[in-house]
Amino acid sequence: MSVPISFKDTIQIRGRSDALFRLALDPKRRAKWDPSIESAAYDGEERLANGALVNFRLPRRLLGLRFTAKYGGVQAPNRANWETVRPFGPLERLKQSWSFKSVPGGTEVTLAVDASVRYRFVATVVERLLRSASASTLVELQRQVDAQGAALVEELSRDMARRQREADRMLRPGLLGRFRRPK
Repeated sequence: MSVPISFKDTIQIRGRSDALFRLALDPKRRAKWDPSIESAAYDGEERLANGALVNFRLPRRLLGLRFTAKYGGVQAPNRANWETVRPFGPLERLKQSWSFKSVPGGTEVTLAVDASVRYRFVATVVERLLRSASASTLVELQRQVDAQGAALVEELSRDMARRQREADRMLRPGLLGRFRRPK
């Protein structure tokens, strides 16, 4: 008898829903920043659409399992979900549903996880792992968006510092010339 697991996590992120949608659901982008996914690649046509198949590989801390998922309900940039095609490891099925709702100051991101565990004796451990992975995914998504903003601010500050140095160089010969003693 399988044990159902179902929960939702919500976080508000300062970012546009279309950018967050691509970061969270495009497998190639997600594998770069998400610690709960070791690798992800399309199986067939490389396009985020209903019915697209994606091969995922989890990191060792999540048992290093591999599975294939099928995208469904893709309504960019508002919502999408994927569900495993066949059972893997202790899981009979795993489904992630993402929704992105624009709110003042950013986007409210909700990640819903539905799973069925094949064996009752590992259900609590698997649920703990899934909840931990979900929370870390949302936190890392926020960090990824903040990192992009931080990189932009850092680039702007470097540019301003460079301009200031150039302005100082332009003023320096005139100032130093007044205070030098004749030889």
